[in-house]
Amino acid sequence: MQELHELDAALESYDLAIAIRPDYTEAWYNRGNVQTILKQFEAAAASYDKAISVRPDFAEAWSNRGDVLKELGDFEAAISSYDKAISVRPDFAEAWSNRGNVLKELGDFETAMSSFDKALSIRPDFAEAWSNRGNVLQELGQFEDAISSFDKAISIKPDFADPWYNRGNVFQALKKFEAAISCYDRATGILPGYADAWYNRAIVLEAINQSEAAVASYDQAIANKINFSLAWYNRGNALESLNQHEAALASYDRAISIKPDYAEAWINRGLSLQMLNQLEGAVASYDRAISIKPDLAAAYWNKSIALLLGGDFRKGLELYEWRWKLDDLALPRQHFVQRQWHGGDSMAGKTILLHSEQGLGDTIQFCRYVKPVAELGARVILGIDESLVGLLRQLEGVSGIVVKGDLLPPFDCHCPLLSLPLLFDTTLETIPSASKYLWSDHTKLSYWSRRLGPKRMPRIGLVWSGQIKHHNDANRSIQILSLINHLPCGFQYVSLQKEIRESDIEKLRSIANIEHYGQELKDFSDTAALCDLMDLVISIDTSVVHLSAALGKPTWLMLPFSPDWRWLLDRDDSPWYPSVKLYRQQSIGDWTSVFERVGADLLKIGS
Repeated sequence: MQELHELDAALESYDLAIAIRPDYTEAWYNRGNVQTILKQFEAAAASYDKAISVRPDFAEAWSNRGDVLKELGDFEAAISSYDKAISVRPDFAEAWSNRGNVLKELGDFETAMSSFDKALSIRPDFAEAWSNRGNVLQELGQFEDAISSFDKAISIKPDFADPWYNRGNVFQALKKFEAAISCYDRATGILPGYADAWYNRAIVLEAINQSEAAVASYDQAIANKINFSLAWYNRGNALESLNQHEAALASYDRAISIKPDYAEAWINRGLSLQMLNQLEGAVASYDRAISIKPDLAAAYWNKSIALLLGGDFRKGLELYEWRWKLDDLALPRQHFVQRQWHGGDSMAGKTILLHSEQGLGDTIQFCRYVKPVAELGARVILGIDESLVGLLRQLEGVSGIVVKGDLLPPFDCHCPLLSLPLLFDTTLETIPSASKYLWSDHTKLSYWSRRLGPKRMPRIGLVWSGQIKHHNDANRSIQILSLINHLPCGFQYVSLQKEIRESDIEKLRSIANIEHYGQELKDFSDTAALCDLMDLVISIDTSVVHLSAALGKPTWLMLPFSPDWRWLLDRDDSPWYPSVKLYRQQSIGDWTSVFERVGADLLKIGS
């Protein structure tokens, strides 16, 4: 406050001087400098203009005028001002360097480099020019040269925070995260209030899955730059990864209060509300994002998931088609010469390729639509992953199967499997939900029956973890020991998982009452046979759930608080699978009560 008071007093002094002597060039110039410090950039530009009008060869005033024009975003005028300063004083190193900064903002990197090199030819110990030169080299992808330029700046001025920060940015781009953090730490050690360094440090910490430390770093950035909307937004993302949805929501709200048209923050706000199962609020947030950016695919996609989770299939399935425009999903869209089938026209005598697009479980779930397509008179070719061929070749309505990536047979049109519910106008009441639509291979059944041996007690198939790369794996997968410790004796427990995580291998060996066949499961036809030999399958949300339920086996599914859309909310059954019973978390992260209910219900079966 004292400093602010002194600056105001300085302005008053310059105003008095100018009132006495209107052509007092230095007073106008210094008045502009104070206004620049106070971030009164338009007023500062006017002061510099007045100084220059009195003294056209005032190089410093031209240069400082360029600085404030840069702050105002008038880059072309800023360059013109620097050029004027340089024409008056060709050895003005600061003007050459600042000119380079503006050229960098305009993307004219080669010319910017020339400006920095000119500044350094005049003043080789110009640390700021070396640092800014490094930034341009980074933009040009010349990372080693950029680091050398930053190192030169640091050797000249070791307590200069900027080159340490910029050096960290290069290491971040190179994914050398530990080195980047070390550089950011040096920058913030020199300048504790360096908000951008704290922010980028947090970004790197998130990249190495240190979300708690990232939140702390975002907090430092925000403490030094309270209206840092991007930091509030990414802080929300870090809190989301920690399942702190209420706190994330508050962080997104702060980002939005600073920047009301922050469409991405509105989307992530919706995601936080969705994770809390507050679907109405989530949809409202997605709608707000859409009103800001009408072509924002992520907003439509996430709205579709919220609507589907709430059971509004008509609106949800229509919006679900936005998935093809969402780069983050990285769906393997196949491009065919043949047209995509959108329903409505006659399929009699036509050959259609129905192809999978997402996970194996999705293929198993939505291959139920093959039969309705075939009933329209179409010859159906199914394009799927190789691991599903043995299982789905017996599917009713299939005329042929091709492994994705192999040479395709002739066909008239095509359709992704997950677009079929929309084309058949699917609602909760009209889901094709036969009690059984897949069958095990008899040869595999015989083999696995012998492999299991004589049945001594009820057999329970178990699945406790899915693919670690799945976007929601942290919420859906569980610890095998946590589950097995809640399951009663008197049952033969059989692992239905092919892949076991490293962290589970030793734990699994320590459990005496569970059998595991691992790599003996060659494909899904083996898993299907093993499922068919179980009296009950208990699983988290993986492809095995879909397999077991499609086989008509009693299947108990353990779900996180906010489940995948297909399992809906507030019910313990599924309209997709009559044989499925749902066990939901009653609060976020609470698996214990789920295990206890599963264990108690198993005891009822055994008694």
